[in-house]
Amino acid sequence: MTREPSFVLASAGSAVVAEGVHTAFPRLADARAALASHSTPIILGALPFDTTKPAALIRPQSVQFLDVLPAWPVRELPTARIAETRPDPDEHRRRIAIALQRLRDPDTELHKVVLARALRVAADGRFDARTVVDRLMADDAGANVYLVDLTPAGGGYSGSALVGASPELLVARRGERVLCAPFAGSAPRLPDPQADEANGAALAQSAKNRHEHQLVVDSMRAALDPLCTDLRIASEPELTKTTAVWHLKTVISGRLRESSCTALDLALALHPTPAVGGVPVTAATELIEELEGDRGFYAGAVGWCDQRGDGRWVVSIRCAQLAADRRTADAYSGGGIVAESDPDEEVDETTAKFNTILSALGVQT
Repeated sequence: MTREPSFVLASAGSAVVAEGVHTAFPRLADARAALASHSTPIILGALPFDTTKPAALIRPQSVQFLDVLPAWPVRELPTARIAETRPDPDEHRRRIAIALQRLRDPDTELHKVVLARALRVAADGRFDARTVVDRLMADDAGANVYLVDLTPAGGGYSGSALVGASPELLVARRGERVLCAPFAGSAPRLPDPQADEANGAALAQSAKNRHEHQLVVDSMRAALDPLCTDLRIASEPELTKTTAVWHLKTVISGRLRESSCTALDLALALHPTPAVGGVPVTAATELIEELEGDRGFYAGAVGWCDQRGDGRWVVSIRCAQLAADRRTADAYSGGGIVAESDPDEEVDETTAKFNTILSALGVQT
């Protein structure tokens, strides 16, 4: 493979790699119609955070389902540095304070909102997207590593790409079986093994983080209940970890009520989960729009769906958008805000979550 693929989604033991664009589907309705008519064997790509905006979905010219990533050329990364913080930490704290004021209002309907910030990374040369993918995979083989050409979304996305390593499965469908694994509640990994284990144990017992996590599980149960029977939801969240962050995770499984409900349909029914949006969804997303503006493809979803309806979608976090010239990248990180949140701790949380993608881009932190 001599050029950048149009799509990659890889985790331990599997990789989906697509090349070229046969048909672009910036409109979700067109993508769903193409799958329903069985005129398209597979659709893959990225959904934006705000699904009223154009998507970056395609029918590729070719697609491979592999056990491992291809052995493509790996290049030396250019020297890279953080050139801009958007917003700066003080402005992020101000936004958190506004959110906390809303959350603590006795008359509020808002229970949780996820606020994010970005770092502009500038490089002395071009970022090679395949090399970044390889570095993400080497750093954490258990993550869902992805690369998506965003050109099909049109506008300012021409030539840009989304690359990242999501710990979070939004939904997978295989036949009538449905699987989700929402994450919410986190703590940074620490270099000292004993302190690190203690930090994970503290997360597992944290009332604030367990509350934040339960909001996500309850919301996903409500979204899945009309679509699935035999819903099975673990009674307690499990503690899991990436290289940079501890997380709380709950596995949810079920059986489809209607075989016509595709993996893409399921992803759209669940997105945005309270892990990236908030509770209730409308109030949270309105506050996100007010404070942050358009998130683009950060906190959207990346995945694929074939004409049988099977597929896999992950939440597009721990990511960066590579500019068309590949000389800059915008990295994103967010954290869930509930009434018990502390602004300084929330800034620290986003800082820890940046580590995954900054390390892959070769930024020294």
